[in-house]
Amino acid sequence: MAEALLWGLVAGSSLAVGGALALSLPISRLVLGLVMAFGAGVLISAVAYELVDEAVTTSAGSGGVALGLFAGALTFFVGDAIIDRLGGAERKDSGGGQAAGSAPAIVLGIVLDGVPETAVIGLSLLGGGGVSTAVIAAVFISNVPESIAATSGLAASGWRPRRIMLLWAGVGLVCALAAPAGYGLFDDAAGRTVAFVQAFAGGAILTMLADTMMPEAFAHGGRLVGLATTLGFAVAFGISALD
Repeated sequence: MAEALLWGLVAGSSLAVGGALALSLPISRLVLGLVMAFGAGVLISAVAYELVDEAVTTSAGSGGVALGLFAGALTFFVGDAIIDRLGGAERKDSGGGQAAGSAPAIVLGIVLDGVPETAVIGLSLLGGGGVSTAVIAAVFISNVPESIAATSGLAASGWRPRRIMLLWAGVGLVCALAAPAGYGLFDDAAGRTVAFVQAFAGGAILTMLADTMMPEAFAHGGRLVGLATTLGFAVAFGISALD
């Protein structure tokens, strides 16, 4: 569990890294969109090869993978719809759209986006194997452009830099705790249960990508995001193959 917490903290720290970059460097919308698309491609690869593929192997044909995928997708969909109604719909908008939303809803939305990603780190340690380099890279890389976009929007909405960095420190810690939680809760679980949870996380992440991350990437980067997404997928697949 200590290893899961350590890697969860490493992955969660990338939220603060993205926030610091946004507050200290001028980052164009095009660059932000392309980096976000690259991160989306990395996450898609992690879902395919580190979660769903592993879930299929673990389930041994019990049929829980499909159920887990759609359960995770539906859970994120409902949670995201509630947060949107509360005022967190523009949490990844770098243009200041957060001004129309409420701070609690924005925070809850960011946590909703980040927890499934970080929980995957703990799930990857189940079975006694080491942490997956591809999963760490996927979560870390995808967090950076998300926090850059949100930080830019929050700053444009009038948030002070200190308040923004405290937000990322808190959210990063909450997300980091999802890694040991995922490991501790399911360390002794049956294979079919682990497979369901892995697929559940995969479904939630895929829905998050389609609903929030990729539309924002396209809005910033235009048609080039297709190439950046494919590059991210290829890089993560290469890491996974060598891991």
